[in-house]
Amino acid sequence: MTAAPPRTAIAVRGIAFGYPATEVFRDLDVSITPGALTAVTGSNGAGKSTLLGLLAGVLRPVRGTVETGTANVALAVQRSHVTDTFPITAAEAVMMGRWRRLGLLRRPTRADHAVVDQWLEEFGLTALRHRSLGELSGGQRQRVLLAQAFAQQAPLLLLDEPTTGLDNAAGAMVIGHLRRFAAAGTTVVAATHDAGVVSAADHRVDLDASIRH
Repeated sequence: MTAAPPRTAIAVRGIAFGYPATEVFRDLDVSITPGALTAVTGSNGAGKSTLLGLLAGVLRPVRGTVETGTANVALAVQRSHVTDTFPITAAEAVMMGRWRRLGLLRRPTRADHAVVDQWLEEFGLTALRHRSLGELSGGQRQRVLLAQAFAQQAPLLLLDEPTTGLDNAAGAMVIGHLRRFAAAGTTVVAATHDAGVVSAADHRVDLDASIRH
């Protein structure tokens, strides 16, 4: 289900980062325990999504260091960050989670298709596998993005508001999967406002308390 986790704690040290005209972090220090579920909380604008982007390597700090112990990182973004007109099907989107393992030239194997089929079924998307993302509801697109991240089988799993747009049953299912990933050794970091995710987490990082301006 998962890959081997990083052996050392994830360390964010002395991070400075901002967007044009907006400072997000000036001197941020955060440590995340490997092989556990950590909830990242904070008010809107505290930098939860930005911290995930820094951990994933898609954002670069102005100053400071980010140490994750692995280059194999799965990031599930919020569904609002994915355009409705992106011309791929649900199954193709989930298969994108296998690209790091496949590389640019290899075709998906039977094992890759099995992983994709597993997560489509887990998220109730099997009947929608040939629908384009634009044909899906917001909650369905959210489930596709989560299935894509889970299919990557990465040792570091980052999720931005993973239960947003899901009903109670689907949200509880996602939380259950996050607990199982962590129990199997995956390092899971979820930025969230969901009290259920926070309650299920082994650790919590409160950015409102961590930010130093």
